[in-house]
Order: sequence, then structure tokens, then C-alpha cells
Amino acid sequence: IPLRSKSSNYYQNKLKLAIIGQSVFGQEVYSNLRKQGHKVVGVFTVPDKDGKADPLAMAAEKDGTPVFKFPRWRVKGKPIPEVVDAYKAVGAELNVLPFCSQFIPMNIIDNPRHGSIIYHPSLLPLHRGASAINWTLIHGDKKAGFTVFWADDGLDTGPILLQRECAVEPTDTVDTLYNRFLFPEGIKAMVESVQLIADGKAPRVPQTEEGASYEGIQKKSNAKVNLAQPAEAVHNWIRGHDKVPGAWTVIDGQPLEIAGAPQPGLVTKNGLVLYGTDGKALLVKNLQFDDGKMIPASKYFSSGESSSLELTADEEKMAEEIRDIWKGILSNVPAVEDTTDFFKSGAASMDVVRLVEEVKQKCAGVQLQNEDVYMATTFQDFIQMFVRKLRGEDQEEELVIDYATKEVNNMTVKMPTQCFINGKFEDAENGKSYETINPTDGSVICKVSYASVGDVDRAVAAAKEAYDNGPWGKMNPRDRGSLLYKLADLMEEHQEELATIESMDSGAVYTLALKTHVGMSIQTFRYFAGWCDKIHNLWGKMQSCVCVFSCGSVCAIIIPWNYPLMMLAWKSAACLAAGNTLVLKPAQVTPLTALKFAELSAKAGIPKGVINILPGSGGMVGQRLCDHPDIRKLGFTGSTPIGKQIMKSCALSNLKKVSLELGGKSPLIIFSDCDMDKAVRMGMSSVYFNKGENCIAAGRLFVEESIHDEFISRVVEELKKMKIGDPLDRSTDHGPQNHKAHMDKLLEYCEVGLKEGATLVYGGKQVDMPGFFMEPTVFTDVEDHMFIAKEESFGPVMVVSKFKDGDVDGVLQRANATEYGLASGVFTRDINKAMYVSERLEAGTVFINTYNKTDVASPFGGFKQSGFGKDLGEDALLEYLKTKAVTVEY
Repeated sequence: IPLRSKSSNYYQNKLKLAIIGQSVFGQEVYSNLRKQGHKVVGVFTVPDKDGKADPLAMAAEKDGTPVFKFPRWRVKGKPIPEVVDAYKAVGAELNVLPFCSQFIPMNIIDNPRHGSIIYHPSLLPLHRGASAINWTLIHGDKKAGFTVFWADDGLDTGPILLQRECAVEPTDTVDTLYNRFLFPEGIKAMVESVQLIADGKAPRVPQTEEGASYEGIQKKSNAKVNLAQPAEAVHNWIRGHDKVPGAWTVIDGQPLEIAGAPQPGLVTKNGLVLYGTDGKALLVKNLQFDDGKMIPASKYFSSGESSSLELTADEEKMAEEIRDIWKGILSNVPAVEDTTDFFKSGAASMDVVRLVEEVKQKCAGVQLQNEDVYMATTFQDFIQMFVRKLRGEDQEEELVIDYATKEVNNMTVKMPTQCFINGKFEDAENGKSYETINPTDGSVICKVSYASVGDVDRAVAAAKEAYDNGPWGKMNPRDRGSLLYKLADLMEEHQEELATIESMDSGAVYTLALKTHVGMSIQTFRYFAGWCDKIHNLWGKMQSCVCVFSCGSVCAIIIPWNYPLMMLAWKSAACLAAGNTLVLKPAQVTPLTALKFAELSAKAGIPKGVINILPGSGGMVGQRLCDHPDIRKLGFTGSTPIGKQIMKSCALSNLKKVSLELGGKSPLIIFSDCDMDKAVRMGMSSVYFNKGENCIAAGRLFVEESIHDEFISRVVEELKKMKIGDPLDRSTDHGPQNHKAHMDKLLEYCEVGLKEGATLVYGGKQVDMPGFFMEPTVFTDVEDHMFIAKEESFGPVMVVSKFKDGDVDGVLQRANATEYGLASGVFTRDINKAMYVSERLEAGTVFINTYNKTDVASPFGGFKQSGFGKDLGEDALLEYLKTKAVTVEY
């Protein structure tokens, strides 16, 4: 099917295109049109700015597409002949203009045989002209959208080819509207429009003049807020100017007097409250000063947040003494200016210690830490930070958390529910949220923020800034390890709360959650904290060396729902130990322990932006992480089909490094010479551990014929004793499946097994009680061709096949006859047989006379379609490091 789909796409009609435009939008349109098989014969974009090419130009230049950077197409209204000639030489059949900001002459517009199409971010004929998105919000339109239309010589008056619309939410800004709909859907629409033209199916619908409007471009000069209006009108004006050019007014005094406002504003912990003439209120989150500095509106009256401190005479004297200390350390710098950067001037970690100690010696009583230098790297910022400490104004900003609180399991559980971006908990950009469900009874635990594409972009930007300019990338590795140890200590301090949240959100039995889900997470962070100062640069002999570095930027991590906290720990601990920053997407159905982890990471002192957590959908958040150009490494645990899709997206975007831990159908071979008691106990654990929601679960048991019936009989006998129920009850053995959709798939899996002729010995049904409880199930007489013999259930379903006594090679061949290779196991008292089998089993992990026994120091990962790359152990660090060969001649 994929081949047929690809072929049909290949044989569609294709065109030679000229792309005229700029920006990331233009780049995405260009890339997607090329993916569809159209030939881009020329890209016409704007000149480089400050030595940096436009994103469209950068993408085209990488592909070897001809790129033209004309500052203008016309002079005094007339086309420039050499520009026109250069354009005509490419031989385009259609001009595509995605967000083109230049005036293109009509002899260019009409030159191709198919003419030109343009993207416009409004529902034409409404809001013709520039600043269309702004005016959509300023006018309080209930619907927004975009139009792809045929260019003519009017102001956005050409015939309409295609339109798409969306609802405008009360909390929408220019950014949210663009990121949520106008950007992603606009790209698809441009590609669709080109294909319609290629196939001769593109309409030309004349624009009506009914409802037509034209508003001028919004500039700073006319963006002042008129506060003598109802609150909704003020709200629409402000959000319609966010972020460029920025609505503005004059603010002065305390209480906050605002020019033209009917009553003073009010600064709260959430922002600045303004009032309209109707007495209703609106909330402003950020303020920007004339000098360009932006602050949270909640910090308007905070000393040092709104402006630089003015120093007293004594403080000025101290500043000059500190300047002398800087001069002594930065001996290569002619003079220490206010803008001198400590690290860019050549300082190293030892110099940080020297600076801190000299300043503390000079100015007794000031509590200065190494991290303070990393947070204030220029001399001016260092002095401001020093003076605030001197005045006692350096208290850390309180972490504001909107908790969902529950009295459960004999404790008060406090769960953050918002996105965690740049060290703060905040609502999703579009204000959306969703309900996370307790699988024990189907009740709603709480509502959680539903992250958008815009939230991903902000989180990635925060992570990139944290690595490039924050303290994390410059920090001494041992200090980084200390922070990870502190984080592990906080996790241990909160282990009962974390385990309770895990039980509620994922259905894990509390005792297992405490020992494994949470306990192994703590062990993992401690293990990798110890690695931080042991990742050495390895110098070779004489003239060459090999240097090992962090991936050098932002890593993305996407985790599954079966072990929410442990999967987070397995990947993020190695990522952080290697010195990277990260954006992590928990599974949509189990986000709560990841958000609690975010809270603990902030309390541990992990610098802002280093860890970002985004609950939401894989299709939106996960896909954007795969596509984002600033992410260089992605780690994923989940299903094989999704893993393949992720790998493809990462390759097509910017060839990200990828590690994948995917599906499994792990074989467990039980020989007649086994310890039967242990084989029964561990065989059951191999299937029913964590309700079967276990990536290394034994997907198929091969039991030697002579002991088969006894083994099955004893398993069923034990299953009858198993207590199914509330996972928070300490005596419960078997909790609910993670979510309803998964339980429904398990029931369908069992139905298929029965239809194919397997024998259902036990279970196979949903338990008759509230919640998503599945009976532990046993199938026998499973033949190799059957669906349940080949496919993973990911649930409490034991699939058993016999093999002939003594047929070691035969059972090995059957065990390896799968596309998966994650784990495997063998039970026998014969060590020679055990080693023979373990060497020949095609799996990344082999258990001998045990199962599910993993260790944080042992590498974990699969072969074949179970993925590649390792979690845990030293090998996991290599997934988040890069190696550079350096040759030096002395």
C-alpha cells in the first residue's frame, strides 16, 4: 500500500514553479511543493539581513535551487529590466507567492502560462491590504482564515482559488491564530492549490464587493490604545497588535495611572489588570519599555525588573573595585567595559571560582555562587546582580503553580496542570485544555493544558537560549551533576506522592509504582548524575585526538503511557548529564507525573529553559518536535508504526539524530529441565507485570511439550488467586488497563485469537466492575501463522505454543521468526543450553532463568523493527553526545 500510494503521487501532473516570497512560511511551502514532485526552477526572495539569509533562501541554497535576492523589482513604478530578464530566464509555468512583501510588476505576475497565486491571511474580500491578521482581531471578527487567490493588478482583488476558515477564540492573539491555523493549514492549502492548477481543476471565483474592506498597515505611530472604550474593544485592540507593532500607552505612578483609562490599573501576580468604560476587566501579561526591554507585567513594581538600579556612591566604589578584579582575570582585554562578557573574553571555569572568591573577600557578607556568574556574564549585568544581593533584593522568583489537588491514598496530592516552558507553568497558548482520566473508575482527575504548535516553538526557543546563553552549557560538569543529584533527592522526598499520581493516571499498582515506576526513576537520575564529570575528552597520541561533546543544542523526547515517569527518567537523565537541554512530550493520556517532575526540577535549581514539558497530542506537539529545525536529536519510545513516521519526519526536516525503542514480540522459551516453580512465577511476571503494559513483556511463550500441560495448569491455578482491583489498595495484584481505547483493542485481540482457532484457557473478557479492568488471559494451541502469534497485545494476554522435546534449533528458529527483537528469555538448568540459546536469540536483551530484571547501568534497546539506540548504561550517553576528531600539529 505505501508503494502504491507513493506511485500515484509520483504520476500526478507536475509544474515548473517560481517561488516569490520569504519567511519560514515561504520555506515550508517551497519544501512541501518539492516533496510533491513539482520542480522549483527559481526562488526570488529578499536580500540577506545582517549577513543572514532568509529561511526560504537558506532552504533553496541547500538544495541547489537557483536563488535570486532582489531588493526591489521596480524603480519609480517601472520594472527593472535586468530583474525581469533574470526572472524570465528560469522558465516558470506558475508563480507561487507565499507571504510576499514586495511589489511584483504585472509583467512578472502574468508571465507564466498559469499566472500567479498568492496567499493572503484573511477571508477575502474582508481585510484586503496589509496587517490582515491584526485587523481580524482588532475588529473582533468571530471567524478568521486565509485565501489563496489569483493575482491581478488590484489590492488583493483577484479571483479566489481556495479559502479556509477557523473560529477566533477569545484568547487568540496574532501569534496563536497564525501558529494554530494560518501557518499549518496555509502551507497545506498552497500545495493543494498548485496541484489543482496542475490538474486543470483550479476555480477562479470573482471577488464580491459586498463586505469588502481595506485597512492600512499597522505601525507604532498609530498603535496607541484608546482606553475610553468597553473592555472587549480594548482587549481586541491590544491582542490585534501583539507582538508587532505593539499596542502602547503611558503608564506612571502608583497606583498605576494609565493615560485615558477610566480607572487605575492593578498589578497582580498574573499580570496587569485594565478596566474598560463598561467596568469589565482584561489582563495584560507582558510590558515592553521604550528601551526595548520586556518584563512580565506582574513584575512592574519589582526593583531591578523594570529598569537598571541606580548605584549609591559606596556601591559605585565597590563596582570599580570589582572592575579591577575583572581586569586582573581578563588580562588579555585592554579595558573592562560595561558590555564586556566574562566568557567571551576568554574566562574559564577556574576563573569563575577566582572571581567569586575575590569578590566575596573584597565585599564580606555577599552570598555569591558560581552559578551567579553564569547568569550575569557581562560586567554591567554582574554589577546589577551583585548590588541586588548587597541590598537583599535577590530572592528567587516564586514558582507560581496552578495545582489540581486531591485527598487520596492518605495524603494531599498536588498536581501541576499547565505546560512547563522556560521555568514557568503557564496555560497553552490557545487556552485549550483536556481531561485526563483515572482508569480505575473512568472519572476525571483534572484538566491539563493542551499544548499547541506555538507552545512547541516557544519551548524550543527557551531550550536553545538556555543552552546557548544560559548557565547550563557553560556549567562545570560536576556542578551539573550536583543539580541532578539534588533532583533525585527531591524525587525521593516526594516518592509517595509521585507513586500515587502514577497509580491514578496510569493504573499502575501502587506498590509497583513506588518500587519501579518511581524507584527506578530515582536510581536512573543518580546513576547519570555520577556520569556528568566522567565524560572526558580522550586525547590520542601526538598529533590527533578524539573529543566528545554534547549534542550542542535542544533534544526532543517523546515518551509512552505505560511507565510515564520511568520512561521520562531513562531518556532525560542521560540527555541532561550530557549537557543538553530538552523539550519533552509525555503521552497525552498520562501527563501528570511529568508535570510534577517539572516542578521538582525547578525546585532543584535546574536553570530555566533546560527542561520543558508539553502535554498534548502526538499529531500536533510530537510532529512539530520532529519537524523543528532547532532540534538536533530526538528520542522516542512507542509503537513501531509511529517510530517509522517519526524517523521519516526527522530525516526530511533536518536529518535529526534519532533513537527509537519500539514494539516487541519477545519470545520466552521454557525447557523441560527448568525449575518449574521459578518458570511459573517468572513466566507469569513476564506477561502480567504492570498489567502486561510492558515493552519487554513475553509476547509468546514456547513451552516444551512434556511439561506444557503442567505449566498451563499451574499458571491458571495462580491466576485464580490474583486480586484485581483498586491499584491504591496494597493487596491488589492487577490494576486497570491504562485507558479505554487500549482495553477495547485487547478485547478485539482476544476475539481474533479465538476466531483463528487458538484455545482460550482463561480470561479474555473485561471484568464486570467500573473502570478499564481486563481479565488476565491465557491462550494455548497458538500456531505460528496466527495473528496473536505475530502481533504484540501490550496487555495481560499469555500466548503459549508447544515445541517438541529436545528441538532446540527448531524452537530458536520459531522464536526468531518475528520482525521484532527487543527482549527474550530462556528457562533451563543446563547452562550450556542457556548460553547456546542466548547467543542465537535475535534480541537486545536476553533473560536467563529470570525476567524483567533491568538495571540502570545495563544498556537497553532492541534490534530489527524494535528500533535502535540504547537507554540506560554508558551506551545511553552516546545517544546524546557527538564525537569530533581533531588533528593538532605542534
